[in-house]
Amino acid sequence: MADDATNRVLIAGLAMARALHRRGMPGLVLERRADVAEAGLAINLPGNAVQALAQLGLADALGQVGSPIRRREYRTERGRLLFAVDEGAFWGARAHPRCVRRGDLLRLLADGLPADAVRRGRAVAAIRQSAGDVSVELADGAVERGGWLVGADGVHSAVRRSVFGEAAPSPALLGQASWRFMARNPGLDAWTLWAGAGGLFLLIPVDRDEVYGWASVGGAGAAGRDLAAVRRVFDRFPQPVQDTLDRILLRPDAIHHSPLEEVRVAHWTEGRVLLMGDAAHATAPVWAQGAALALEDALVLAGLLAGGGDRDGIGPAYEALRRPRVGHIQAMTDRLSRTATMPDWARNLLLPLIGPRSYRATYAKLRVPVSA
Repeated sequence: MADDATNRVLIAGLAMARALHRRGMPGLVLERRADVAEAGLAINLPGNAVQALAQLGLADALGQVGSPIRRREYRTERGRLLFAVDEGAFWGARAHPRCVRRGDLLRLLADGLPADAVRRGRAVAAIRQSAGDVSVELADGAVERGGWLVGADGVHSAVRRSVFGEAAPSPALLGQASWRFMARNPGLDAWTLWAGAGGLFLLIPVDRDEVYGWASVGGAGAAGRDLAAVRRVFDRFPQPVQDTLDRILLRPDAIHHSPLEEVRVAHWTEGRVLLMGDAAHATAPVWAQGAALALEDALVLAGLLAGGGDRDGIGPAYEALRRPRVGHIQAMTDRLSRTATMPDWARNLLLPLIGPRSYRATYAKLRVPVSA
């Protein structure tokens, strides 16, 4: 099994490069890995992510890939519907949520960038700041210099560790481990989550033939990387889950494992070094905000960098603009994550009442696009 990390980092870096490029500013993405092994996975883009991509000039192109998500369904492990959300009606036509293949999203973000905007196989070894620039020493001995360094390198950010000295990411309330995969569509036409004792299972249509899947387990069963070893957690789940598990477990190399970790740090900026995306504020995927918040970060940060104002004020301004929105997502993530630890009877009793309210309370604030 592979770790699901590389593409999330690339999305943030490419979004930053694209946001700068659209403002006529140069940007260089240094990517640690030499290749991208996970482009076959997909990603769920809620309405605020779709709005951000439109601000990056990709509204029309996005409409040509993946599948719109018109409805969310939250179900018990036996398949009973707890509540549903009409996402199309909530977000409207211009911000309709969409599930797309990650490879397609990466291609859209990179489209139009200079040929040398992304350099792969460039691991950061050391970072040094001066009054006017930042120098980055790479593992191969090369040195890159620029006016700013944006750490868009994910949950286990080398930039954060080197410059900010922050503690390791903390386990998410939602669970300890998760797996992502692509599978044959078992006949679904809606975003569908099944919740049971110790496990969550989500399937999202990417098209008529294929779904993007995510499974999570908590407790002692989450210690390993092997989804087959915890299959018993899903024994009481309905047939679409069983059929999907049967198929994907025949292809273990196509299942991508990752621990569920969150990043909550006191500062995102230090001099001319800034953090964005998961490096600054990774959250459990309750509201699908990992890529969405990174896209928004890129728009806001590029706007500040291109603004020509006080250089010393960019970091504080960035945090002032972004922390309220990120803090809202973190609070709403914690609130809904706690239901995953409840006994089945309590969760099934409460979700029909609090689920729709939580959805509206979370996303209503995100329907206002960020100021780029």
